[in-house]
Amino acid sequence: MERIMRLDTVEDYNRLFGLETLHPLVSVIDLNDATRFPRKFTINYGIYAVFLKDVMCGDIRYGRQKYDYQAGTITSFAPGQVVGTDIPDNVKPAAHGVLFHPDLIRGTSLGQEIKSYSFFSYSSNEALHLSEEEKRIFMDCLGKIRIELSRPVDRLSKRIIARNIQLLLDYCMRFYERQFITRSTVNRDIITKFENLLDGYFQDTLPQTEGLPTVKYFADKVCLSPNYFGDLIKKETGKTAQEYIKDKIIDLAKEMIIGTDKTVSEIAYELGFQYSQHFNRIFKKNVGCTPVEYRKIS
Repeated sequence: MERIMRLDTVEDYNRLFGLETLHPLVSVIDLNDATRFPRKFTINYGIYAVFLKDVMCGDIRYGRQKYDYQAGTITSFAPGQVVGTDIPDNVKPAAHGVLFHPDLIRGTSLGQEIKSYSFFSYSSNEALHLSEEEKRIFMDCLGKIRIELSRPVDRLSKRIIARNIQLLLDYCMRFYERQFITRSTVNRDIITKFENLLDGYFQDTLPQTEGLPTVKYFADKVCLSPNYFGDLIKKETGKTAQEYIKDKIIDLAKEMIIGTDKTVSEIAYELGFQYSQHFNRIFKKNVGCTPVEYRKIS
């Protein structure tokens, strides 16, 4: 069985590729400077990492699924993610990036906002493909971080490094939003599939056996991570995936309340609610009256 290596520090990664460590909590990576090249390895990340791949240099795996990347692609990893890499023997990896430990950003604005960078949880088929201009911007951000790392440490060093990393991540967010637009045809296909899956969920007996549908359920069905799937739905429809599901449930509930003589408890059960009180509360919050009141006025 392939051994899983824990990467708890920046030094752990640099040691793996034979790179110099200038700062214990952050490192700007250029694999052209690497003196070691492991070929097949699986890493359990304990640090944040963002890489720009210069060439197609092997496969990156989340579980059994391969990451959708090629030359000029951004890949990003967060603490807790387990990622496998297979590099062919005849290939020399080429990539630039930045690694940073969670301790670096504690007490900074980046530390407060790091969870808003949802792309750290994207997985297969969700890599970010950059244009030539976007690559130059990415490399310029890395250059600013590298310059700061080469200076003597002072009281502003941590803040400036964290802000430059945040600038890089903000650009990545902008580039992802651009990609959502340029992939709009593919995204619309995913929306259509989501709608069909949502209809099929309630036409089947799944609500009675599985309960209320979740965003993760549909994300898995279209082979996307929940974060990427949710961001895609929001970008294309203006609603979150959870809101989309909730609206479907409310529409079906209204049809069943008006079009059948089923009790509120029966309707709640058929829609996947474990308790009719939960159904009553959700319905009133969204419609403004209880199911019983809605039946009387309709």
